[in-house]
Amino acid sequence: MGEQNFARLRAHHSNVQRYRQLLKTMLTDLERKFIERRLLEEESAIESLSVTIPFSFKDRRPRQGGAPASHAPGIGESGDSQEIGSQ
Repeated sequence: MGEQNFARLRAHHSNVQRYRQLLKTMLTDLERKFIERRLLEEESAIESLSVTIPFSFKDRRPRQGGAPASHAPGIGESGDSQEIGSQ
C-alpha cells in the first residue's frame, strides 16, 4: 500500500508543477479558473495522502536547502572533520 501512496503523491506533485507552469502562460479567464480549481484539488489530494505516510518518511522530505531533514547537520555538527581533543 505504501508504494501506491508514493506513486499517487508523485503523480499529484507532477500535476501541481504542470498547473503552476500553465498559470504562467496566457490563458482565458475560463481556462485560468479551471486550472486554479484543479491546482487546489491536487494540493488537497497531496495533503490527504500525506496524512497516510508514516512520520519517519515525512521527516525525510528535502528542506529548502535541498538536504533531507534526516541528513542535515545537527547540533554540534558543522560539517568539518575536526575531532574532539585535536585542537
